[in-house]
Amino acid sequence: MSVAENKTGRVARRRQKNLKALISAGQAVMGEKGIDAATMHEIAERADVGAGTIYTYFKSKDELAIAVLERLMHELALKIEQVTDTFDDPAQVYAFGIRTVIDTATSDLRWKQLLNRAEVIANAMFHRMGPFAIRDLENATEAGRFKVDNAALTWKMATHAIVGVALSVTNDECPEFTIDETVVRLLCMTGIGREEARELAARPRPALPNA
Repeated sequence: MSVAENKTGRVARRRQKNLKALISAGQAVMGEKGIDAATMHEIAERADVGAGTIYTYFKSKDELAIAVLERLMHELALKIEQVTDTFDDPAQVYAFGIRTVIDTATSDLRWKQLLNRAEVIANAMFHRMGPFAIRDLENATEAGRFKVDNAALTWKMATHAIVGVALSVTNDECPEFTIDETVVRLLCMTGIGREEARELAARPRPALPNA
């Protein structure tokens, strides 16, 4: 390896380290105070990165918040997977997942403060949680529980519905019980009947792991 290549590698590793530190710090500070109250200066200090340096990675606090939310989405998907790996019914796996995502979007301050960026959040959800949700839809279809021809499209429509309903609930435009009906309607999109969807939505939901 040449000196130039070695230097380039060090720079890339340093940038990656700083990026991870900033997202972790943003996640911590925004989790404590919410996105609106968090400051870029405070996040940079928590990450041990220069106050001006943070803007070479993120143009704005909003952009950093999106990166934090994408990480939270992935972490949530992993927690959902830990719970649903114990389920025997593949249809219940998807039902539990969409209900948990809606509940999180309407209760976690970091999610709630970004819901007005509906298109951005739905797109992040599609890409970060999609590998899990699409797999679950396909597994339930292969098992004969769902009738889904295009799992990616079904999940794409679901993400927009989830964000829209979560925004309406947090803005007090819809009552919280709207979430129950939304889950049923999203399950009906998989090709099952309304009564079966209601039964799936009403099943007990184990708690997510803390870590």
